[in-house]
Amino acid sequence: MTDAILQSYREVEQAMERFTLMLQEQVTTLQRSEGPESDKLVRMTHGYKAMRDSAMIYLSYAKYVAHGMPASEEMVQDELQG
Repeated sequence: MTDAILQSYREVEQAMERFTLMLQEQVTTLQRSEGPESDKLVRMTHGYKAMRDSAMIYLSYAKYVAHGMPASEEMVQDELQG
């Protein structure tokens, strides 16, 4: 794949990592300020976990596509190391 596509993938990966870290920090803040039984905390915790898991799925497929949809996952790993 082109360098531009791989760079774009890396930018998306970094943005998703930052977004999920910010959500995790918000959950931590709510734990301190709202208490463990807070409805807001429960909703935000579920939202954070859903976004984290969804981002992992999305990024896994995006990496595969960014590497030209190779025949095997090993080919993606080889390209990343090379």
